[in-house]
Amino acid sequence: MAGPVPILLVGAGQQVEGLSMEALPDLFGLEPIKPRHHTKPEAAALAEVLRALSTHQSVAWVRRMNSGAAKVGNRFIRFGWPGCPDLLGQMKDGRLLGVEVKRAKGGRVSDEQRHFLALIKQAGGMAFVARDCRDVFKELGR
Repeated sequence: MAGPVPILLVGAGQQVEGLSMEALPDLFGLEPIKPRHHTKPEAAALAEVLRALSTHQSVAWVRRMNSGAAKVGNRFIRFGWPGCPDLLGQMKDGRLLGVEVKRAKGGRVSDEQRHFLALIKQAGGMAFVARDCRDVFKELGR
């Protein structure tokens, strides 16, 4: 009868006897462990910013605005409008909230987006670009 099997715990990316974690089998030995990477950094930023806004004490509500276009049958349907922020909402004091979300590296704000955020600010609303929850806390306060 064989003795107990030694257990070795390692973190992602560490080497075990020349093998990377990606090459090790799962707990039952059925399939290799594959590292999880978010393929869309802006989607991850959007989820983080949306969560920070939806739980912030000064925000009444916030929703994701989908924009783009699609062909349905013979019709071309546009969603949203050029420059529409990713997130629209309302502050508890009644002001409009517009937030354009960009990924941390390389996310650029278009002229239309910049113009629309300026329109919101000129009308007394709250508008800004956020790359993560820190930008939300900076703009809205803790």
